[in-house]
Amino acid sequence: MTLLDGSDSPPDGDGSVQVALDPDDKIQGAKVFAVYGKGGIGKSTTSSNLSAAFSKLGHRVLQIGCDPKHDSTFTLTKKMMPTVIDVLETVDFHSEELRVEDFMFEGYNGVMCVEAGGPPAGTGCGGYVVGQTVKLLKQHHLLEDTDVVIFDVLGDVVCGGFAAPLQHADSAVVVAANDFDSIFAMNRIVAAINAKAKNYNVRLAGVVANRSAETDEIDRFSDAIGMRRLAHFKDLDAIRRSRLKKCTLFEMEDSPEVEQARQEYMNLARTLWNGVDPVAAKPMKDRDIFEFLGFE
Repeated sequence: MTLLDGSDSPPDGDGSVQVALDPDDKIQGAKVFAVYGKGGIGKSTTSSNLSAAFSKLGHRVLQIGCDPKHDSTFTLTKKMMPTVIDVLETVDFHSEELRVEDFMFEGYNGVMCVEAGGPPAGTGCGGYVVGQTVKLLKQHHLLEDTDVVIFDVLGDVVCGGFAAPLQHADSAVVVAANDFDSIFAMNRIVAAINAKAKNYNVRLAGVVANRSAETDEIDRFSDAIGMRRLAHFKDLDAIRRSRLKKCTLFEMEDSPEVEQARQEYMNLARTLWNGVDPVAAKPMKDRDIFEFLGFE
């Protein structure tokens, strides 16, 4: 990964200095999805259950957690895994000394799990961490036997560093609830995806409504900017308890609500695997969102 100074290609946005993708690190062969959304909205739960659903369809899945909390994959693996940055530090960043089992772990139904981690607080760049993770996976030829890669990305931070997974992804999915804060975050994420789409292959797939009894505000906003709703997951206690039990929704006790949610994840996985036409959403100005949603 190198810093983009504007001399090689146009910047992603006005005044931007972004982390740029080394062409040699491009992920080839697999379908790559990046999952974004407001912090605490349920991205990791969505990503893990989506990974499980892809695996249920017979696909070889790799989930990469891109959050310093490194808890993206613990419902798949049943415990917190060491991060790529942690294990690189133990060998003084000599990646050739690492074994695959040092940083990649098998989770539920064969889903392979990697936690990229993050730089120390207030220092470094999340884009560097993502770049080192992808480079390590390629060095060990771990992407060659993968059908689906899911990046689960830190909160609603869309700086150049944490927007780096968009440089690898084919499609970006936004997770949002039916409330102002997550819709506001979604609007900013849409802007970031549009900026990356100028120089990379990533395109916006749509929004997943999560933890919401209704979707009226999400749908109204999506219609206004040209967004698409891909799925709807209600605020089920079983989903909350699945995190406490360190398991996916597919391992919870059967009930009509749980089965309905499982089928929604399976349908979402099928939809994404089959491919969706990219949406050309046009984000609103911040002031316009306040006026549109009617919050004071």
